[in-house]
Amino acid sequence: MINYEQLYIGGRWVAPTLDERIEIRSPHDNSLVGHAAQAAPADVDAAVTAARKAFDKGPWPTMRPEERRALVARFDELHAARAGEIAALITAENGTPAWFTQSLQTAVAEQTAAYLRAADRFGWEEETVGPTGAKTMLRREPVGVVAAVIPWNAPHQSALAKMIPALLAGCTVVLKVATETPLDGLMLGELFSEAGFPEGVVSILPADRETSEYLVTHPDVDKIAFTGSTRAGRRIASLAGEQLKRVSLELGGKSASIVLEDADLETVAQATPFMAFVNNGQSCVAHTRLLVPRSRHEEFVSAIAAAAEKVTVGDPADPDNFVGPLVTAVQKERVQNYIQSGLDEGARPVVGGLGAPEGFEQGNYVRPTVFADVDNSMRIAQEEIFGPVLVVIPYEDEDDAVRIANDSPYGLGGGVWTRDTARGLAVARRIRTGTFVVNGAAIGFDTPFGGYKASGVGREFGAVGLTQYVEHKSIAL
Repeated sequence: MINYEQLYIGGRWVAPTLDERIEIRSPHDNSLVGHAAQAAPADVDAAVTAARKAFDKGPWPTMRPEERRALVARFDELHAARAGEIAALITAENGTPAWFTQSLQTAVAEQTAAYLRAADRFGWEEETVGPTGAKTMLRREPVGVVAAVIPWNAPHQSALAKMIPALLAGCTVVLKVATETPLDGLMLGELFSEAGFPEGVVSILPADRETSEYLVTHPDVDKIAFTGSTRAGRRIASLAGEQLKRVSLELGGKSASIVLEDADLETVAQATPFMAFVNNGQSCVAHTRLLVPRSRHEEFVSAIAAAAEKVTVGDPADPDNFVGPLVTAVQKERVQNYIQSGLDEGARPVVGGLGAPEGFEQGNYVRPTVFADVDNSMRIAQEEIFGPVLVVIPYEDEDDAVRIANDSPYGLGGGVWTRDTARGLAVARRIRTGTFVVNGAAIGFDTPFGGYKASGVGREFGAVGLTQYVEHKSIAL
């Protein structure tokens, strides 16, 4: 059992103002994982005050970029050295399968490496000469105090996608972690302390929604970086707009995989459970709509159902299990309600359905579910379920497939399957999403990640992600 009795405020471990503690129980069997201190508005005040002082009077924003880079690189080394421990803790907290948390820690290291590469090449100060010979210096300066607010489903990946570029840019950061995963969040404080960051630069606060809102509306916060639901993102955007704060939002998705007529049946069938059920389906980039040609609908449904039936469900600490429990009982009930909605609207369940997998009636388990005969107007095709539920939608021709893929309030990801890469690229150009993959290819961390429409504002990763934390100043010479 892991306990954090203090909060990490400005680089120091500080007693919280609240006597309440967050109790974390396993989504697998309800066993006690640990306790964590919970932040109140007074703790937010202390963290923001420390961050404001460190930004306005401390050395951090005025240090040379390479000095900041050295500290971030040191943190990254320390983080990588404890990757196995971090992965196991996240699995215990939120039920993410061990195979995924372990692989995600490797991905987080590359995510940070991409930011470091971008910082090496970044034009912090550039001089330009206009057609009349007039000179202008372009400076990219840190935006200020950043409130980074993250969800529970991939906590370290989400946290460091914001903290690393903010710190490289010279910002100070108050990280608000979810109450479902506070232990791994506070563990980050140990690493930032060991890395040697100056006083005030980093704070980490587990807090509820009310205290989170207090943080994002705090007058001394200059920028909000948020990952979470579209509903919460709309609320944060409205609050930021009232105060003209800078804001970036990485929100939900309902990504479509388009299977063209020439696609290989077996390749699609084997890849689809991974694309749809990764992280127990609790992933914003999950491909949860599979669009197949009507002429091959039953053929693909049968193959995908056979592959989905082989998905192993169980204790997330067992690396042989592909799907574990959902994070909370509330999330479990939410997914069950969506499955009932699919049944009520006439979709045909070919795998899974209501109820828990056999033998896992305790814990927050749902059955990985595949629906066929789905119309894109159904709730299960339009709304983000955030659980292991895949819908198969037939289309008439390529134009119809593109229309259906774009007929969504979201625009985060998607993909296409075809033997003709050039044709796949042509389809990709027609889909209104921030990311897109051809034949399951991986997207690198040097390129930007984010969404169109209700999937967010702004981008993360690489050089573009770094620009989210700077202001641009032009100085005429």
